[in-house]
Amino acid sequence: MKDFSRNNEIPLSLFLLLCFNAILAPAVQALTPGELPRTTSYAIGLLALATFGVCVYLFVVIFQPEKF
Repeated sequence: MKDFSRNNEIPLSLFLLLCFNAILAPAVQALTPGELPRTTSYAIGLLALATFGVCVYLFVVIFQPEKF
């Protein structure tokens, strides 16, 4: 039988990522001078989260290469 908690890991992480982006996007919109459309601020927030995720992944790969 498959592990049920393992199957729910990806949707849960995507949901948490979108929730964090919903918190981050208004901060991006408040910090930029002038008018910035809402979709652009969400895109910038998602790009920042993806960049941070890649940085963490590369940090782990560099310092623990035997796991990969």
